[in-house]
Amino acid sequence: MRSPTIPSVSKVPNWLSRIEVSSSDGKWEKVLSQYREMKNSGVRIADPSIFPSILKACSFLSFSRGKSIHAGLIKQGFEWFTSVGNSTLDFYLKCGDLGSSLGVFNQLRSRDSVSWNIMVHGFLVQGSLQEGLQWFLNARVAGFEPNTSTLVLVIQACQRLRAKLEIMKVHGYIIQAGFLTIGSVQNSMLSAYAEDDMESAQRMFDEMCDKDVISWSVMIGGYVRSEEAEIGLQVFLEMVSEVGIELDGIVMVSVLKACTSLGDWIMGTVIHGLVIIRGFGFDLYIGNSLIDMYSKCYDADSAFKVFNEISQRNNVSWNSILSGFVLNKKHLEALSLVYSMVKEGIKADEVTLVNILQACKFFVQPFMCKSVHCVIMRRGYESNELVLNSLIDAYAKCNLVELASELFDGMERRDVVSWSTMIAGFNYCGRTNEAIAVFHQMTLAQEKLNVVTIINLLEACSTSAELRRSKWAHGISIRCGLDAQVAVGTAIVEMYSKCGAIEDSRKAFEQIPKRNVVTWSAMIAAYGMNGFAREALALLTEMKQEGVEPNAVTALSVLSACSHGGLVEEGLYFFSSMVQDHGVEPGLEHYSCMVDMLGRAGKLDIAMDLINKIPEGFEAGASIWGALLSACRSHGNGEIGAGAISHLLELEPWNSAGYFLASNMYASNGLWMNAARMRRLVKEREVRVVAGYSLVHVNNRACRFLAGESSHPQAGEIRSLVDHLHGCMKIDENLPIIECCS
Repeated sequence: MRSPTIPSVSKVPNWLSRIEVSSSDGKWEKVLSQYREMKNSGVRIADPSIFPSILKACSFLSFSRGKSIHAGLIKQGFEWFTSVGNSTLDFYLKCGDLGSSLGVFNQLRSRDSVSWNIMVHGFLVQGSLQEGLQWFLNARVAGFEPNTSTLVLVIQACQRLRAKLEIMKVHGYIIQAGFLTIGSVQNSMLSAYAEDDMESAQRMFDEMCDKDVISWSVMIGGYVRSEEAEIGLQVFLEMVSEVGIELDGIVMVSVLKACTSLGDWIMGTVIHGLVIIRGFGFDLYIGNSLIDMYSKCYDADSAFKVFNEISQRNNVSWNSILSGFVLNKKHLEALSLVYSMVKEGIKADEVTLVNILQACKFFVQPFMCKSVHCVIMRRGYESNELVLNSLIDAYAKCNLVELASELFDGMERRDVVSWSTMIAGFNYCGRTNEAIAVFHQMTLAQEKLNVVTIINLLEACSTSAELRRSKWAHGISIRCGLDAQVAVGTAIVEMYSKCGAIEDSRKAFEQIPKRNVVTWSAMIAAYGMNGFAREALALLTEMKQEGVEPNAVTALSVLSACSHGGLVEEGLYFFSSMVQDHGVEPGLEHYSCMVDMLGRAGKLDIAMDLINKIPEGFEAGASIWGALLSACRSHGNGEIGAGAISHLLELEPWNSAGYFLASNMYASNGLWMNAARMRRLVKEREVRVVAGYSLVHVNNRACRFLAGESSHPQAGEIRSLVDHLHGCMKIDENLPIIECCS
């Protein structure tokens, strides 16, 4: 019987060379098949150098096969070879089996720098950052040097962990070990500093001899992230002037973000031109950044042009232009875009739904709000706080505050935005007591208050007009340390003015450390609202002396003060000098205020002449004709009043105020048939009547009396007293009221 043929050992090099070729070409399946053929042919492997390629193939294709080969290596005694041990380490780490890799490392008789680099690299790549950094420190203690790729990973780990001290230690080691001349290491260190220490990043950048496009990009992006976009743009201009530096897409996106942050439309259009010249026009990320930039620079038309030029749009593209339309108050275009999204088969995400809710809120569409709510439930977005807060806000602004409250009560987790939104919702619907009650619940829940919450509380107290409650809210803002904030201080000024406490308004105004134009305008408006017109004009002079230039809101506050204070000549002079002395172009609201002022003074012909002189591009709105009609009612001018009525009812056919103003004007002129016709039109057109109310302060408490209300606890007594007074006045019109009631 013939003995089996044993393959010649001389054939082994042929198998090795074939496997090495397949491995270098990345043909991993072929590597394993060739190894299988070699094993099946009976070749005895005495050279372990073949196994690194085999284990590498297993790391890509088969974890179980790799474990089997590892077991074979142990049987053959090859695991003691450092190269084989390192390859086994690498295999387990790439497969995510950190425990097995640790066991192999501990069994290695001879560890070299490759062994340590594999462990450090493996842990960092798998996301175990703290463990990876600890392995790096262990390697340094053991005296082994990291390679460049491992060092870059170490720096990135320090950056992600925000480990400032470790970053500085690694920087020192890099300088000492001579790695600082390597570009990838330099840029990684620069990026780590630029995360939150731009001063150190700038020092390192200035010391760099060879700066590439990545170095410049890191600096620009760092300044933009740290809200120093203007410096970021200056760095970009320096970069453009450098010879041999080619721009890339990352730089362009960072620069566009800087323009967006600064609202610099001009620079943004220049960058857009550069994008086209350099051939970046087809880059999706740059296209989306351009849409965002134009939208936030209030150029929605240019944003939409960019959107249309993007051939392959993603959800970010659609949401960016949708957000842009909402931001620029193009709500109809936003809804039209949503229909286009549906036709294109684009699935609405959280951002899309939030923007749709903004449009629903603007158009006051309760049914659409409910439809969006259904979509939110079907898509499982009910746990998304941004979506829920937007839905609560939209329900409240669509006068469905009860639904908003139910949604709020059902929230598993409420943040400060949720509480503030609910308080604002009750405020909007005029339910100030409920708004303040929600604030009380918020404090009981020990939720931290922010500026928005305090402003909403102050607004609720402002609407209720109760001085004691307003002082309580003021005290809360002081305890929270937020009263020094300009926005909060301004809200306090407005709150006291609506309570009629003008002295408290002035004190609050004086306590604001840094007053801006909004604060000054609020104080001027406070004086005007409370009948102190001359003080309002004096404050305007003081404001200009402080170096604060008035704006359109300031001008409106001044004109309103003149109107309520009867300072017609002063109002006319200020209106005529708005552009020349204050640099403010009058808008429709200023013309409306002037008509109101002239009408109150009985100068109806001048008021009508001013309406006829409203510049082209403006059209007299309902507020102007309403002010004129109110004046005609007061001064009995039926001729001008008749023209005002036709304009007012054409502009606002569903507003009851216009009909009742017209009816009262006709009644004051004795035209009872016309007065009755106006009231009949209200019923025929089913116009919703908004009842008026009176507000009287008794013992520091505001008592509100709604027209026709019967729910007041003293409604019967009040009605009896009013009837008695009315009867007394009918007995003798010349008899003093106090005598009639005695």
